Amino acid sequence: MTERREPNGVTRRSMLAASALASVATVKLGRHDEAPTRVASGHLDEHYRFAGRRQPGITTPAQDHLAFAAFDVTSLDRGALRRLLEHWTAAAHELMAGRPLPGSAAPWDAPADTGEAIGLGPARLTLTFGFGPSLFDHRFGLRHKRPSALIDLPRFPGDALDRGRSGGDLCVQACADDPQVAFHAVRNLARLGLGTVAMRYLQIGTGRTSSIASTQDAPRNLLGFKDGTHNLQGKPELLDRWVFCGPETDQGWMVEGSYLIARRIRTHLELWSSLTLADQQAVIGRFRHSGAPLSGRHEHDAVDLEALDANGQYVIPSSAHIRVTAPATNGGIHILRRGFNFTDGLDPVTGELDAGLYFICFQRDPLTQFVALQENVAAQDALSRYTTATSSAIFACPGGVAGTTSIGAGLFSA
Repeated sequence: MTERREPNGVTRRSMLAASALASVATVKLGRHDEAPTRVASGHLDEHYRFAGRRQPGITTPAQDHLAFAAFDVTSLDRGALRRLLEHWTAAAHELMAGRPLPGSAAPWDAPADTGEAIGLGPARLTLTFGFGPSLFDHRFGLRHKRPSALIDLPRFPGDALDRGRSGGDLCVQACADDPQVAFHAVRNLARLGLGTVAMRYLQIGTGRTSSIASTQDAPRNLLGFKDGTHNLQGKPELLDRWVFCGPETDQGWMVEGSYLIARRIRTHLELWSSLTLADQQAVIGRFRHSGAPLSGRHEHDAVDLEALDANGQYVIPSSAHIRVTAPATNGGIHILRRGFNFTDGLDPVTGELDAGLYFICFQRDPLTQFVALQENVAAQDALSRYTTATSSAIFACPGGVAGTTSIGAGLFSA
């Protein structure tokens, strides 16, 4: 492999990065310098394969922990970007199998793998890769490869976006049932990218807020309510219609891919806690304890948006979250949600908790799905009074890999 060079010549950092990448390339030859000792049980010892028709981490049953990282490409070398994606692909195969990255980063004999996951099981780790709109600027000759559906997200009413935590050329979504396994994966991918990419931001999520598979119970968010009860789940015809791109896409490399939108939504928990339980339930449209809609008795009862009380008022208020976001009030629109709770300490200015929902969703057409839905939410949802979006990003996640194919290989084809 040709060693990467910085514009001003070889540096220790660039040599370390190049040698680390070289060690990961040995994955394709099946060489490993150590095998982990497994002490895990249950889901922690289960693993998914990275290869497949579609990327993992989209319709995979939601795990308990998230490490979401966005990267800026710092190199102007198109070849370096392509090689990085090849080595990230090779590393993903190993990481998801629960194996440490092989080899050492000569000449300093630094280990290729950072080691904090040795002894831990694969923990159902999934890695999902995506490309942001900014990757398709003038730098790498990829403008003609940008899908028309990869729009620049608008700024919605109520947003207070931190530019440093928004956007990004590349993203990696790592989900696992062990937080250290998810962090380890992102840390090692970032290390492999030294000299080619720099991490733009990292968000840790603890506690899923969505049920992806029908076998999963709906979890609770930090508001105390069950979340994701009626999330889009595994029916193939619905996934094909609303989540995954088909042959009609204007970019062949996006067939079987999907568009990821990530938004860090801070919840003003102190303000929320000042409401009575009845008021909280009216904002959400569900009973807090059971998760049932206000029009029903059980969590999975159908949401009756036409039900009236004795005074002729809607049982589920007109501004209730589940009404405003329901497919029935949004032209039948569905998205696949895959969010996580986050807690990031205290706001240094207000002293309030900096906590909330790291909202992730997948869809095949962001403009007609997420943007249309979010515009309705921003205008009508009572819950928006208690939340503020502090980051926003969109990424095109290509289809899966097979054989020796690397993620994003279609970007560099003729």
